[in-house]
Amino acid sequence: MKTIHVVIGAGTWKQDGLRYRRHRLAEFLASRPDTQRVFWLCPAPRPLSNRRLGKAGKIEQWAVTDVLPQKAFRFGRYLSPFHKRRLSEFVGMLESLANHDHVCLWYTFPGFPVLKDLFPWNRVVYDRSDLWAAPISGRMSFVAKMRRQVIAQAERQIVNRADLIFCTSDYLHKETVRDLPAEKRDRVRTIENGVDYQLFSEDAELYMGDTGKTVLGYIGGIKPKLDFALLNEVAGQRPEWQILLVGPDGTRGEPAFARLLERDNVIWIGAVPPNEVPHYMRRISIGLMPYKSSPYNSAVFPLKLFEFLAAGKAAVGIHLPSTKKYEQDSVYTCLTSSEPRQLIQVCEHLEKIINDPEAIRKRKVLAQSKDWSKIFEEMLSVL
Repeated sequence: MKTIHVVIGAGTWKQDGLRYRRHRLAEFLASRPDTQRVFWLCPAPRPLSNRRLGKAGKIEQWAVTDVLPQKAFRFGRYLSPFHKRRLSEFVGMLESLANHDHVCLWYTFPGFPVLKDLFPWNRVVYDRSDLWAAPISGRMSFVAKMRRQVIAQAERQIVNRADLIFCTSDYLHKETVRDLPAEKRDRVRTIENGVDYQLFSEDAELYMGDTGKTVLGYIGGIKPKLDFALLNEVAGQRPEWQILLVGPDGTRGEPAFARLLERDNVIWIGAVPPNEVPHYMRRISIGLMPYKSSPYNSAVFPLKLFEFLAAGKAAVGIHLPSTKKYEQDSVYTCLTSSEPRQLIQVCEHLEKIINDPEAIRKRKVLAQSKDWSKIFEEMLSVL
C-alpha cells in the first residue's frame, strides 16, 4: 500500500526563489518508493495552472487563488469561506485517486484549516516552523493585531486536530504544548532544521583560503526581522571588513536597509538560485544570523546555521535562543545583545581561526549529524 501526501505550502513553489524546510520535505516524500503522489497545495494571489515541480517533476502544484491579488486580502487564506469551494474541488479529485492508498495531510503553515475536515485523512501532521501569528518586524500595529487573531484561530484548529505536531524549535514546542490539554501533549515533538550536508561540504572543498579580507556573510531572505542598524554599526566601526548579503529584498523599502547599503564595505547580491548558494558560502569568512529581539525571532531556528557549519564556516547568531544549545568555541556563538562591540569582539576571535583545520572539522561534524535525510527519517519513524 502506497501513500499520497498533500503538503500545504505557504506560497507557490518558487514564490521568492528560496528553499524552505517545506520544500525539502515535499521532495523527500516524493523520492520515497512507498509514495504514490505528492501534492503541493498552496495559496496564490492570481490564478495558476497546476504543474509538476521538484527536482524530478514528481510534485504536483495545486494553487488556491486569493480573494483579490492585493496583500491585504491574504487573510482569506485562514478563513474557510474564502477557499472552501476550491478545496472541495481538490478533495473531489483526491477521492478519485485515493482508492486503497493511505492519504496524509501535512500542514506547513496554518492556512486552509477547513481542509482537515473535508477528507478522511489517515494522518494529519502539522510541521510548525514559525510563530506565524507574530509580526515578522516585531511591531504590533492595529492591522497586525487583527491578522494575529485570524491566524491564531486557524492555527488552534489545526493544532487540535493534528495527530502529530513537529516543532522546529524548543520555543515553538513550549508554545504548542501550552495550548493543548494534557492528553494531547505527547503528540508534539521538537525536530529542528537540517542541512544538505553533501551539497555544502563538497563545495566548501573548493575554497582556496583567505583572500585578504574578512567577509561577514548573511544568506537568506532580506526581511524586517534582521537587525540592519547593528550591521550598519559594525560596517562603520570595521571598514576593513566586508559584509556580504545574499537574498531577495523583502523589506518593502525599509530605510534601515537602504542606509546599510550606502556603506562602501556592504555588498548586496540579491536573489540567487538555490543551487548557487553553496558558491556564495565560499566567499564568506564568518556566517552571520543577525536577528532583532522579538517573539517571532525567539521561535526561529535558522536554516543557515548548519549550512554555514557544513561549509566549514564559523557562525554567529543574535537573539536566537533556540540555537543556544549548539554553542561551541570556534564553531558557533549565540549572542543575546544587539551591542555592536560584542559582535565585533566575537568576529575578531573567529577571524584568527577561520581556516584552522580542527575548528573546521568540529563545525562539519556537528553539521553532518543534522543532515536532512536523518531529520525526515526521524519524522517518518514517528509517523
